[in-house]
Amino acid sequence: MAPLSSLSFVLPALNEQANIGRAVSAAIARLGSAGEVVVVDDGSTDATAALVSALAAGDPRVRLIRHGRRCGYGAALRTGFAAARFDWVVVWDADGQFDLCDLDRLAAHADTADVIVGRRARRSDPQGRVVLGALWSALVRGVLAVRVRDIDCGFKLLRRSLLARLPLRASGAAISAEILCHAARSGGRIVEVDVRHLPRAGGRATGAAPAVALRGLAELARLAIATRRRKVRQTDLSV
Repeated sequence: MAPLSSLSFVLPALNEQANIGRAVSAAIARLGSAGEVVVVDDGSTDATAALVSALAAGDPRVRLIRHGRRCGYGAALRTGFAAARFDWVVVWDADGQFDLCDLDRLAAHADTADVIVGRRARRSDPQGRVVLGALWSALVRGVLAVRVRDIDCGFKLLRRSLLARLPLRASGAAISAEILCHAARSGGRIVEVDVRHLPRAGGRATGAAPAVALRGLAELARLAIATRRRKVRQTDLSV
């Protein structure tokens, strides 16, 4: 089982003032003797950063990192990964749609896996987002040969020593595909576990916005080309 006393929660947040307080408090409650909650505010225009700053003032385990402008979901995660200091990194979206009680289900595989990915057993989103998510996951599996059903689930447990070696570049929606692709190619052991998915309590989702989707497709194309080139170079060297 994962050492729950050594966790870095990484919470990417964009205009989540309705949810961020509950999310940070829930994460704090799961920390053991050593751990932290890193909130990366990706250019929010509401009170998200102010609320996290107030929580950090009362608890040194809470850290706020701010992007001066909106850089994207992937950029927020990469910032959080670079700041993480403990053995395991928990990616947990700040919208409150995942139950932290399911962290134990992920942690149960930590002795035999490096990347434990949540799989939304029943997705509590509008039907349009569910369909788009399924299409995106199918596309990623086809393009990158990643054997994960729910590519973009915002609840993951990652071994930091492996994460630190991955050449992550994506700033947008392709970050999860990039993590899984590079982890698999570097010998990382990946497990997918069913988790609950709850209705959004407040705020507004932005992942299905056309600009976000187009950026994700462009990043996926670049990742596929780069992966193909690496395969060619490795083949050339082995001949």
